[in-house]
Amino acid sequence: MALLKHCVALVITTIFAVNPVFAQNKSAELLLYCGITMVRPMTEIAQQFEQQEKVKITIAQGGSEDLYQSAKKSGVGEWYLPGEPSYRDKHQAEGLLGDAVTVGYNQMALMVQKGNPKQIKADPHELLRKDVIAIIGNAESGSVGQESKMILEKLGIYSKVIRAAAFLAPDSRSLLNAMKKQEADVTLSWRATGYFPDNAAVLDVIDLDSDLAKPQALLLIQLKSAKLPELAQRFMRFTASSTGQAIFRKHGFLDNQMHTNP
Repeated sequence: MALLKHCVALVITTIFAVNPVFAQNKSAELLLYCGITMVRPMTEIAQQFEQQEKVKITIAQGGSEDLYQSAKKSGVGEWYLPGEPSYRDKHQAEGLLGDAVTVGYNQMALMVQKGNPKQIKADPHELLRKDVIAIIGNAESGSVGQESKMILEKLGIYSKVIRAAAFLAPDSRSLLNAMKKQEADVTLSWRATGYFPDNAAVLDVIDLDSDLAKPQALLLIQLKSAKLPELAQRFMRFTASSTGQAIFRKHGFLDNQMHTNP
């Protein structure tokens, strides 16, 4: 029995010596800064990767700009997944953001109450109707507000919509929660959120012309603060793989390869 215990201990010691990454993984706790809209698919992907690699992934969720500022201030974390690629362009020169992979696409759409009782059309000008209560995202805190601003500025109505809106919300979750509480008749939000089961039961999605609401790439970005860069890279490859893609499609996002609606 003593000999058996000695052999087992020797095997474990040998594994750790030959593969130090395996030893590190046993206690690795990794951090993903994830925009609100992508939390559901990324939680599922993270759970599978945790089982595969024997690590722990914590997901910090919020508005894309707020998340970046948190990562910058704290100096810790492995990945950053904002709701649109403009955040990478905006902050690239600051030195925190490293390699990136595209894990899918999302685009903006109008969200209305189930059955569309106000007969709202596929036109952002509907946000200005006197007989509807409209809400939109705050461009200073999250990607949903930033993208709403870009679309409405193309149409020359952003300032009018801001004045007409009942209120501004910090992120897509806040917008959809307000819609589900029937605090508004219409909002602009990320299309995929309308297909989440709890939202689809009470809300309808009205697609906009793709020339106006262009699909936006979802970039999973490795942070320079990553403790285990090789492991971080494996997670990025796993998220962009066919397994990760299937999970993103299941949650209503546009396919990374075919780039078509679900």
